[in-house]
Amino acid sequence: MMNASGSPVRQSSVRAHNLALVLQTVANSADQPSRAAIAASTGLTRATVSALVDDLIEGGLLVELEPAPRTGAGRPAAGLALAPDGPAGLGLEINVDYLAACVVDLTGAVRHRLVARADQRLLSPEAALAELGRLAAQARAAATIDGLTLAGAALAVPGLVTPDGLVRVAPNLGWQDVDAAQALRKVPALADLPVAVDNEANLAALGELRADHGGEPTFLYVSGEVGIGAGIVLDGELYRGGRGWSGEIGHVTVFPDGRPCRCGANGCLEQYAGQEAMAADADLAAAALGIALAAVVNLLDIDQIVLGGGYAPGFDRLRPGIEAELRRRVLTAELAPVTLRPATLGADAAMRGAADAVIRGVRDNPAAWSGRLG
Repeated sequence: MMNASGSPVRQSSVRAHNLALVLQTVANSADQPSRAAIAASTGLTRATVSALVDDLIEGGLLVELEPAPRTGAGRPAAGLALAPDGPAGLGLEINVDYLAACVVDLTGAVRHRLVARADQRLLSPEAALAELGRLAAQARAAATIDGLTLAGAALAVPGLVTPDGLVRVAPNLGWQDVDAAQALRKVPALADLPVAVDNEANLAALGELRADHGGEPTFLYVSGEVGIGAGIVLDGELYRGGRGWSGEIGHVTVFPDGRPCRCGANGCLEQYAGQEAMAADADLAAAALGIALAAVVNLLDIDQIVLGGGYAPGFDRLRPGIEAELRRRVLTAELAPVTLRPATLGADAAMRGAADAVIRGVRDNPAAWSGRLG
């Protein structure tokens, strides 16, 4: 067998692909498919599917359910489901005024959620990450008691993050060139885990995409905390930009001669619609958001906007003002109105998206999860 480049495909690669295909078929099914149903939908032989399913069960990724009571002739088939006590993802988040951790199992259920409220601007990056490490250790201990094994951890940060996990700048935290992944690997509870780092709005957008089953595959996700970030999802894929730094909507200028921003410019959106500004004047926050969002819609032709982070609980208060600006400023508003909605995952979208990124890694490559499957 040859791959698209003309090179031979190893048997182990074919098997790894088929393991992922079977696991994802179960994960994406609306019910609990049988082995025969998986064979029919994937085109694999029943014998191949049966062997792959046995390996996935042995690896703790699938469970076989008791057959439903027989209602007619023939033997009822046992269904398959993702294992709730198999591998789990650890989602971590650091933001200006809190630290958070959550454990999400293979089915997507949140098993543990921990939040510590404190102003992280008062701490050095090393001290803040050490505090987050202690929270992560508590979350891992709770997962262990539940019989869950962590497959990895992912950290959501409100700043510019390089593909290799270096936080180049997080203005609202006062961070610059912080190797957050390396710092977390020094935490004993995380030393044996792969640790990824990404922008919090990007992870939240991906979490929202996966949580809103059957929803719109193109949308702008806007996360409102002390700072403001955005995740751009186009046709089901996160758009990161040429350097991976897209989505800094908080530093879009809404009032050119306005308030000075921490970034050095004037009139940035987050000075008018960040968490602290919103508490002082929600109407001004809504208007500023509407101005910035209208510019994005006009530029990218996105017709759905999702408000998350601190905006999710305050959605009803913000909505009229935002929609008024969208109607006024979006060129195509009368032809194709923009849909505005709160995040399905609410204020927890970033840390849940981080945990989900770990789980998706297992679903996409189950052969790498366990040597027994490779």
